[in-house]
Amino acid sequence: MASTLYRKLVDSHTVAVLDAQNVLLFCDLHLMNEYTSPQAFAGLHAQHREVLVPGQNVAVVSHIIPTQPDKLRIIRDPASALQASNLKRNCDRHAIPLFDTNDALQGIEHVVAPEHGMIRPGMVVICGDSHTTTYGALGALGFGIGTSEVEHVLATQTLVYRLAEDMRIRVDGRLPAGTTAKDLILKIIGRIGAQGARGYVVEFCGTAITALSVEARLTLCNMAVEAGARGALIAPDAVAIDYVLARAPDIWGAQCDAALAHWRGLHSDADAVFAVEHCFDASDVVPHVSWGTSPDQVVAIDARVPHPEGAQRRSTEQALRYTQLQAGAPIEGTAIQHVFIGSCTNARIEDLRAVAAVVRGRRVAPGVRAMVVPGSGAVKVQAEAEGIAALLQTAGFEWRQPGCSMCLAMNDDVLAEGVRCASTTNRNFEGRQGRGAITHLMSPAMAAAAAVTGVITDVRRLESLHA
Repeated sequence: MASTLYRKLVDSHTVAVLDAQNVLLFCDLHLMNEYTSPQAFAGLHAQHREVLVPGQNVAVVSHIIPTQPDKLRIIRDPASALQASNLKRNCDRHAIPLFDTNDALQGIEHVVAPEHGMIRPGMVVICGDSHTTTYGALGALGFGIGTSEVEHVLATQTLVYRLAEDMRIRVDGRLPAGTTAKDLILKIIGRIGAQGARGYVVEFCGTAITALSVEARLTLCNMAVEAGARGALIAPDAVAIDYVLARAPDIWGAQCDAALAHWRGLHSDADAVFAVEHCFDASDVVPHVSWGTSPDQVVAIDARVPHPEGAQRRSTEQALRYTQLQAGAPIEGTAIQHVFIGSCTNARIEDLRAVAAVVRGRRVAPGVRAMVVPGSGAVKVQAEAEGIAALLQTAGFEWRQPGCSMCLAMNDDVLAEGVRCASTTNRNFEGRQGRGAITHLMSPAMAAAAAVTGVITDVRRLESLHA
């Protein structure tokens, strides 16, 4: 029978069929962080169990780590320090590789794993973090799991997995100048809704998707979960395969030949059936900005804040109260006090290059605090070598150490109440970046434009884009 890419990945990793809706799934790689693993290890130890396959587990300290530009990073919050020390102790006990607090290559788990060749096409990758969908950019099935499931994976390297339905989102055409994969995914989420892909694994395809870089695809798949998707996939092509091989020196010779032969079959069959399909024209995409408290509360930069009406009336009213915006007002020109460029969505070198292109020759606007937090130690070193860090610092940006930082208020980087932030993150929930703080999601280029103008600005208006 014809099969989708998703079902091919599930079928190839099914250890046992449990019933019509559930299978026991083998997991090629399990990523861990400091905040979802402690209880799992405690449960494992209470049962006197060991980690079955330590080498197929990797840990990263990322969410609670401070990002101040100090040579030696010290986690001063006692609860956070305990989480980090517990993770190290558990990894040492079970011989699990760990990117610890002061590891030169430490960073955000979803940035670190692809850049070090850990993610390969055809894998099943799981993590106690919802944005594990990121890895679909390389043809791997990635998804987040809960703490009890983390314990099960540590003990068995398998997971009781409930099957999802298939959704295909086709995007053809070409993204216009000034628009990015972040704008595309915000438009998609705005169109189908925050629950529009709930219960589905989404496969992205089309000429516009093929034209994206791997880093742009990582952004796209990262935010698919904001539409409720249980996973996101892009069939691996030459672009993705070249990316992987450049970072995976262990794949060579006969092993490489076998891998390539396998990866060539990782696509949906021509007559595969999807339960739901959506189509978009990339040429229609313009820069997008969130106005509310959910990623689907988003508008084009040249649009106005919506009026409360219809089925969404109550949620719109609530969002407007929180964001202190006026219905019917243009989103462009809204004053901001803070800019945050970072997160597992947009903190890779390509993102920082886009920021530098906008900032070059300009300065951060008076009254604005702007931060750039690279996604990993490797990204930080590369950005410094390319002169990006120096350019941004000269312009008035803070250049920080890698980590999740202000994506979520679990570390030292927290916004004060009422502060409005242009952010390259993936979520704009109430209190996400600090109690009472207001988040506007946008692309790195758009965030850079906001930093140098002091207001939400259509980056296409800035001359550097057309130079």
